[in-house]
Amino acid sequence: MNIIIPVIVLAALGFLFAALLGVVSKKFYVEKSVKEQEVRNALPGANCGACGFPGCDGLAEAIAKGEAPVDACAIGGKAVADEVAAVMGLEASGSDDKKVAVVKCDGNCDAAKDQFTYSGLEDCRAQIALYGGKKACNYGCLGCGTCEKACPFDAIHIENGVAKVDRSKCVACGKCVSVCPKKIINLVPFKQKQVVICSSHDKGKDARANCSNSCIGCTICAKTYPEAFKMDNFLSKEVWGDDFDLELLKQAQEKCPNKCIEIFE
Repeated sequence: MNIIIPVIVLAALGFLFAALLGVVSKKFYVEKSVKEQEVRNALPGANCGACGFPGCDGLAEAIAKGEAPVDACAIGGKAVADEVAAVMGLEASGSDDKKVAVVKCDGNCDAAKDQFTYSGLEDCRAQIALYGGKKACNYGCLGCGTCEKACPFDAIHIENGVAKVDRSKCVACGKCVSVCPKKIINLVPFKQKQVVICSSHDKGKDARANCSNSCIGCTICAKTYPEAFKMDNFLSKEVWGDDFDLELLKQAQEKCPNKCIEIFE
């Protein structure tokens, strides 16, 4: 009896609470509109939060109420935007220009120098807050993997001390961009052929001393192909666009003394 009575009491309480939950859920249930449900069905269901709303349900509700644009889904692209727009009886304004994240740093363990050995929480933001960052280059990737942990699509990983993006998996949700304390992860058009994978504005001598893969502001790329590269405070930057001569881009890449230009064909 000492065992049976507590079991009976627990079973009765469980039944009572279940009944109460059922009553409460029915009382406070908010029925979704047909339009909201159709919008939700059109969304990919990744629940990544890149749109700024609590998952696809939250975005569907906002779109149905007119509180979010039909192309607010960051990972759905034009196809999803068009489908949602059709449900809402509107036209999608988004372009078919897919984007991808790029890490503007190539300061791997072999190239970038450390000021000290870091031993602490493996989070780039924590390292910045506590110690200001271990890298001699103030613009370099810290390699703690904060961006890797934030990516819901397994599209970015730390390789040899620096973050690298898997273009085949990246959906440009922007999670990695928002968590990087160095702000060296950018979203660029997927069609972009050339990217300068460095963010250092240090003068050439200092930049080279901190990282052997850094841009030293030599201007060779800008002189080789001025339409595709421009200089900005000792740093070469790519000109956005996809109408560039691949051979000229490769010439600029080959002439770069520190090989900090990446070409995507």
